[in-house]
Amino acid sequence: MDGEIPGPHSGPMESFDNLVRTEFAPKTTYLNTASTGLLPARTLVAMRDAAASAAAGLPSDMFADVEASRSAYARLTGVPVTRVAAGASVATYSGLVAASLPQGAEVLTAEGDFSSLVNPLYSRGDLKVRSVPLERVAESVGPDTALVAVSSVQSADGRIADLAAVRDAARAHGARTLVDASQSGGWLPLAADDFDFVVAVAYKWVLCPRGVAFLVVPEDLGEAAGLTPLFGGWASGEHPWDSCYGRVEELAHSARRFDESPALFSYTGARHSLALIEELGVDAVHAHDTALADRFRAGLASLGHEPVPAPGSAIVSVPGLGHRQEELGRSGIQVSDRAGNLRAAFHVYNTAADVERLLDVLAG
Repeated sequence: MDGEIPGPHSGPMESFDNLVRTEFAPKTTYLNTASTGLLPARTLVAMRDAAASAAAGLPSDMFADVEASRSAYARLTGVPVTRVAAGASVATYSGLVAASLPQGAEVLTAEGDFSSLVNPLYSRGDLKVRSVPLERVAESVGPDTALVAVSSVQSADGRIADLAAVRDAARAHGARTLVDASQSGGWLPLAADDFDFVVAVAYKWVLCPRGVAFLVVPEDLGEAAGLTPLFGGWASGEHPWDSCYGRVEELAHSARRFDESPALFSYTGARHSLALIEELGVDAVHAHDTALADRFRAGLASLGHEPVPAPGSAIVSVPGLGHRQEELGRSGIQVSDRAGNLRAAFHVYNTAADVERLLDVLAG
């Protein structure tokens, strides 16, 4: 089950704009990818076909879709496919890492980070979880720190963590790192090999259906960190179809030992969404998304509004404007209200016209 499976659309690259137009036709000005990404047309077709086949008693091999998704995510994060586990949520995998820590271990987090990342660490009950401002995470790592857990991009306001500084500080003190890439994967390049664990849900920026998440583990499959497959079932066996009853005698010789039993229809869609991100290219997506976000920031300044400082982010959060979410929704513009801030997230299916429309409504 760990073999490479070629993705679709392996022909010559289409232009970025043409490819996006082929895959997306939103009925609103959709600026809410930080909540949920739009499904590409190819993904919707694949899921409909799989559901129809299952209804007809002719189910397709959706486990092959899991493996194709795993391989694509490995390529996007620059690690071998053997280091990628496939699951459904950040909370499950954060809990898995939390369970590997010794009693009383110190965990360092960023203040106000997303609950699915940090709450499982608190839920252990016997860990010393310490939260500091995002900008102080690296400098706050000390000799007693066992784990640094931080999101690469903050959900609430789009601030980007200085992951290089966090990595260096953790290494200097012998601490492990857990990075949540849910708000960055797909638009912000990330070298997953720089960290011990990288976790992400895929229904945001890599445009997958809900029910898809990935965990990147170290080359030794987390053995030195004490990681154990607490949630492993039959799918965690080296030979899954021989591991359906009783104890799983031989765990997968890869990160698949940490798989949750997969949400197959979601992964059937995911392989096509991830293939699209690969075709577009993360660097091209980054340039597109951040250019739109910068255009919005410049327009806000002309309106007398000051967003939360988050240079280089595709997410723009504006204090004091969150209450206008409903009004914007009535105007056909989808954004979020987060902690009283208006949060706009710019992705591949957005254009300069979307930015101007948002600014026009805000100016009214």
